[in-house]
Amino acid sequence: MKLRREAPTPLYLQLKNALVADIGAGQYKPHQRLLSERELGEKFKVSRMTVRQALNEMIREGILYTQVGKGTFVSESKIDQQLRNLTGFSQEISTRGARPSSKVLSAQVVPASAHMAAILNVMQGAEVIELSRLRLSNELPLCIEVAHIPHYLCPNLLNNDFSHESLYRVFEKDYGHRLVRAEQAMEASLANARELELLQMTPPASVLRIERFTYIPQDILLEYVTSAYRGDLYKFRLTLQ
Repeated sequence: MKLRREAPTPLYLQLKNALVADIGAGQYKPHQRLLSERELGEKFKVSRMTVRQALNEMIREGILYTQVGKGTFVSESKIDQQLRNLTGFSQEISTRGARPSSKVLSAQVVPASAHMAAILNVMQGAEVIELSRLRLSNELPLCIEVAHIPHYLCPNLLNNDFSHESLYRVFEKDYGHRLVRAEQAMEASLANARELELLQMTPPASVLRIERFTYIPQDILLEYVTSAYRGDLYKFRLTLQ
């Protein structure tokens, strides 16, 4: 497709529309790497600034995503999670036919700060399990998740390898904890430097920040989790009745 310089539509929008048409026609498959800015500029005979503007529009709309040092790729449809069922990351990704995996960033028992003690309803200084993981789908990083769990509820929990095991499955299988409800709060913000690096995003980039409180019977808080999800690859859907 040739871009028309005399047309009233800006060149970057013409380029964007051309790329969207190519994707719609199947010329680019999900997770396929796009041509570089230089290659696209040469192909469409436009400046790299024009190419960058078109690509940034498509990234903002979730049509493309970037991986630092690797390039720009075609997105699949955003992972659309229904906020109705009490499920973990691994189960959500598996039900969509993808392969979940995790990279453990840190796993340790720490003394509860005053803030964490108030959240978990334990004494300040009590032992708390802190598990930080990078969660991936088909090797693509989707979120950073940090869980805090009262140690007395799950002694020796860190004997498990949570790069392969599901935390929720271990809760049930090893400790008999039945998850009965969870509360979540969500907000959008810009990713910080560490999140940009781990999630392989190009700044500026947005993340969805989620706080989750998960309870077992007798209204005991088992787990407090903070997560940062890639805003360009994930969306949440809530059903109201």
